[in-house]
Amino acid sequence: MKHYKVGIIGATGMVGQRFITLLADHPWFEITELAASGRSAGRTYAEAVAGRWVMTTPLPEKVAGIIVKEAEQDAEKIAANVDFVFCAVNMDKAAIKALEERFARLECPVISNNSAQRWVDDVPMVVPELNPEHLAVIEHQKARLGTKRGFVAVKSNCSIQNYVPALHPFIKDFGLKNIAVCTYQAISGAGKTFDRWPEMVDNVIPYIGGEEEKSEQEPLKIWGSVKDGVIVKAEKPLITAQCIRVPVTDGHMSAVFVNFDKKPDMQYMIDTWNNFEGLAQKLQLPSAPKKFLNYFTEDDRPQTKSERELEHGMAVSIGRLRPDTLFDYKFITLSHNTLRGAAGGGVLLAELLCAQGYMDR
Repeated sequence: MKHYKVGIIGATGMVGQRFITLLADHPWFEITELAASGRSAGRTYAEAVAGRWVMTTPLPEKVAGIIVKEAEQDAEKIAANVDFVFCAVNMDKAAIKALEERFARLECPVISNNSAQRWVDDVPMVVPELNPEHLAVIEHQKARLGTKRGFVAVKSNCSIQNYVPALHPFIKDFGLKNIAVCTYQAISGAGKTFDRWPEMVDNVIPYIGGEEEKSEQEPLKIWGSVKDGVIVKAEKPLITAQCIRVPVTDGHMSAVFVNFDKKPDMQYMIDTWNNFEGLAQKLQLPSAPKKFLNYFTEDDRPQTKSERELEHGMAVSIGRLRPDTLFDYKFITLSHNTLRGAAGGGVLLAELLCAQGYMDR
C-alpha cells in the first residue's frame, strides 16, 4: 500500500485529538499538517492543547512540535502539503460546507466527521462494511465541483453506528418495515468530560439537539441507492427515535425494536450477526475489526464498560434479542462513539478510499 501524507482540520477538539491518537502510528498515513482556529494557529500542537488534552493516552511526541495552521487562511498551504485531510470542526454548517468544498476545489480530498454535507446527494455517507457502493457518486461530485481529484466523503452520525449495522444484514431477504430506537449517548459525543460538564454527574438529560432527526433520517441515505450519479434515499423503513444523554464517558447504547416484512428466525439472526463480513474485513483494512458484529448471549451484556473497546473500539456489540409484544423483535446494541462512531470510522473510510484508488494522484 502507498504512503499518504494527511492533515487534520479541527485538530485541537475532542474528535481531532482522537484522530491524532489513531493516526500517530498508522501504517499507511503520516500526519504532516494540523489546523484549528485562529487562537491556536502559530503555536506548536503541544502548546495548543496544553491543559486541554483529554485522551487517556499521552500526546504523541511525533506531532507535539507540529505548528498548527489556521484552517481557513492557510487552506492552500495545507492542501499543497497533504494527500487528503480529515475534518472535524466546530463551526456553523454553512461555514463547514464552504471550508470542505474549498479544500476539495484545491484538489485535496476531505474525509468529514461533520454533518454539514450528509444530505448533499452526491456526497457519499459511507459505513465501509455496509454501503461502499455509494462511493461511485464521487465522480459526479467531482464534475459538479470542477475538480480532477478533490471531493468530500462523510461519515454518518455516531448515534446510528450500532443499530444500523445490526439491522443491515436483513434488508435484502427479510425487509425492514418499521423501527423504534432509543439511544443512550455518552458525554464525549458532546465533546465533554465530567470535569467540563459537572452537571452530567448523576444526571440524565432526555434531549440531544438534532440527534433524533439524524437517527431517523440518516439510515435511509445509507440504505439508499445510486441513480444517475446521486444517492436516492430509501423510502422505508419508517424509523422513530428518542436520544438521551447519559452519565457515561464513552459508548453509545441503543434499545432497538423492529418489524420485518418477513420475520426471520432468532437463531438465524444471531448466526448472521456472528458471521457477518463486510468489504472492510475482506480487504483487511488496518482499522477494520476482524469481527464487526458480535452477539453476546448473557442477559446483562453488552455493557458499556466491558464492550465499548471491543476490537479497539471498532466493533458493534449486540445482545438481549427476544420477541416483543408490539414488534417482531427487540435487542440491545453498543458501539464506541468516538472510535467507530467518529474518528475511527473516518480513518476506516479513508483506508477504503485509498484501497479503491480514490486518493491516487
